[in-house]
Amino acid sequence: MSDLFAEPEDARPLEPEEREGLLQSWITHRGDLNEAEQENILAGVAWARGRRGRKLQDILSIDVAMTLHKRMFGDVWKWAGTCRTTARNIGVDAYRIQTDMAALFGDVRYWVENGTYSPDEIAVRLHHRLVAIHPFPNGNGRHARLMADLLIERLGGEPFSWGGGGLADTGELRTRYVGALRAADDHDIAPLLVFARS
Repeated sequence: MSDLFAEPEDARPLEPEEREGLLQSWITHRGDLNEAEQENILAGVAWARGRRGRKLQDILSIDVAMTLHKRMFGDVWKWAGTCRTTARNIGVDAYRIQTDMAALFGDVRYWVENGTYSPDEIAVRLHHRLVAIHPFPNGNGRHARLMADLLIERLGGEPFSWGGGGLADTGELRTRYVGALRAADDHDIAPLLVFARS
């Protein structure tokens, strides 16, 4: 994809006002954008893994989720770390984002405290619901995957492989990922659990 703002078929393109949030003038095509975002994401991962806290509240809060997104995308996008304000064909209405995130984090704490699911399933359910809420203009899947990885690490597990490749562009791997997300939308979490560890 050479168009700077071209998105995979199953992704929602940025709104014009969101596109204006691009901070780096040297980014002129999709390859530049992917490279800049990937470098920024690596800095976000380093920040997240370098944080000292090991308690659930160290990751299961709206403030931490917003800060993580800002750390992952803040060198590229002005709106990084802020909730989207525009409608999407995926995700909850914008006014519900923070309420739904708070409910999700409360659910995850309950699942952990009561052993409702295995640690892998808890983390994958966190990922799925964050993607379903779709809190940000862009980067929701990458943010949700990192949140799930951070959670499983805090629960004593290994980070997920998420299919072992990049999911930003079109291709068989992304098709499998989106199919697993859609199965989870229909209350079948098994394909997403398998994909997360494949």
